[in-house]
Amino acid sequence: MKKLLSSLLVVALLAGCSSNNNPPASDPAELETIIVGASPSPHAQILESVKETLKAEGYDLVIKEFDDYIIPNTALENDELDANYFQHQPYLDGFNNDYGTHLASVLKVHFEPLGVYAGGSSEIKDTLTLDDIKDGAQIAVPNDGTNEARALQLLEAHGLIKIKAGVGLAATVLDIEENPKNIKIVEIEAKNLSAILPDVDYAVINGNYALSADIVDKLCVSEDKNSEGAQEYANVLVVKEGHENDEKIEALKKALTSADTKTFIENTFGTLVIPVFD
Repeated sequence: MKKLLSSLLVVALLAGCSSNNNPPASDPAELETIIVGASPSPHAQILESVKETLKAEGYDLVIKEFDDYIIPNTALENDELDANYFQHQPYLDGFNNDYGTHLASVLKVHFEPLGVYAGGSSEIKDTLTLDDIKDGAQIAVPNDGTNEARALQLLEAHGLIKIKAGVGLAATVLDIEENPKNIKIVEIEAKNLSAILPDVDYAVINGNYALSADIVDKLCVSEDKNSEGAQEYANVLVVKEGHENDEKIEALKKALTSADTKTFIENTFGTLVIPVFD
């Protein structure tokens, strides 16, 4: 018994010496953290897709999801985040003006196009033509300024109406000059359009709401990535002023504009989310 105890003691001592003198070689190197605030879909999903790429570059991407459009900006202003990704440039400009924040966009990432979705008794078509729209058909559009103008531009692009020249993204139903099909425009709050789709012939719906409502199979046509709306309302990566050229931000920009990210967006979201970077 004494010999057995002595042998065990020697083995334990040797094991202890080995542990102290030769630390595990697999201990991971410490990663620098990048904290980004984002809306759940599609923004957080897109960020999730680049986590491993950033890890290989020495960064740990931490994604904080927000369901509102104010806290992600105030948190960034208060240095609680390194960046955020949920908004377009006009919203950011308005927020800086209204709240006195100092935030700057550094990258246009994607665009969530408005689409015309078939509702009610309308047949689902691959393309929308004048023949698809019955005389006197109801088409619901968002009732807020910018989205309504974009919706009207989309209808005009497919020959359904004609808008006064020069009004651009300030267009309203009062600016419709020609309406050969006597289309009845129904103005509805953007977030409610998916719910009322069965009650109208068609509705022009934002991409993010269409994603949530799972109505992709009802999509007829959508805004083109080169449209005025796409250029103006692309979703941007935002930082606090003075951090535009930080190394971690440059690494994040590189990951978000990679060929792999473009493929992920296209394969995951189809026509509801369109990458706008080259």
